[in-house]
Amino acid sequence: MNRVALGLAALGRPAYINLGRDGALPAVRDVASMRAATFEVLDDAYAAGVRHVDVARSYGRSEEFLAGWLAERGHADVEVSSKWGYAYVGEWRLDADVHEVKEHSAARFAAQWAETLTLLGERVGLYQVHSLTVDSPLFTDEPLVEALAELAANGVAVGFSTSGPRQADAIERAFALEVAGRPVFSAVQSTWNVLETSAGRALEAAHAAGNRVLVKETLANGRLAVEAPKAVRDIASAHGIGPDAVAVAAVLAQDWVDAAVIGPASPVQLEANLRATAVDLGAADRDALAGLAEDPGAYWRHRSSLKWD
Repeated sequence: MNRVALGLAALGRPAYINLGRDGALPAVRDVASMRAATFEVLDDAYAAGVRHVDVARSYGRSEEFLAGWLAERGHADVEVSSKWGYAYVGEWRLDADVHEVKEHSAARFAAQWAETLTLLGERVGLYQVHSLTVDSPLFTDEPLVEALAELAANGVAVGFSTSGPRQADAIERAFALEVAGRPVFSAVQSTWNVLETSAGRALEAAHAAGNRVLVKETLANGRLAVEAPKAVRDIASAHGIGPDAVAVAAVLAQDWVDAAVIGPASPVQLEANLRATAVDLGAADRDALAGLAEDPGAYWRHRSSLKWD
């Protein structure tokens, strides 16, 4: 379980783009119900041995829920990572026209880091730029880069997440960023799954260079659980697990992955996801899964078409 992290993107707000949330979340998605659902998943994840929880300022009340759970349970051995750069603007509505707004600026970083500190304090061990792209204004914003470097110098690991068909370019450019001869970033969280493998070589190189690699969207926003290709379903049947566990196992099979971030919406989904930790995919399984990779542009166009519900 030390290579599994629990992400709260699907639990910290009432609407998200993940498939398979209907029936898993509370019938009424008010704040109190979603908080209770989050606590239930956190409790089960901790009992199973998961010790890393990943949140973000844009995941609704995820930081607030996690902070409350940590305070009530008193667990001192949970690693916390969070992200800044997007602001949640959905006002706890399923039908909001816009749910989050992105801004990579020194002002947004300062404001959101202060908000994160207020809720989680020194529990945050990794703070990440949310969805850094190769054309982000961050790369030419000297005050912002210096502020990130200062955070790293003060003992908080600084990382970034990536999205889009040019993840590999963003990874390479970000790890080349330095202040006073020292790298700004020491961790990356990227999308990698059996449908979207384009960042694999860049992530492998980042790991080889001593950086921490986290993989998100292991289930392709639920596609690999709800709409799994036949090859995934066949492997799942052979191993006596669900297609979601096959997808997570495929991530864990990559030796350059330090942590696979899963995002279950219920204890049932959590249990199903965690079955991946007991699966050893054989060579034939890995070969079959390797043939499922889609064109990155097509994959991300499909992702952009998913509805918030």
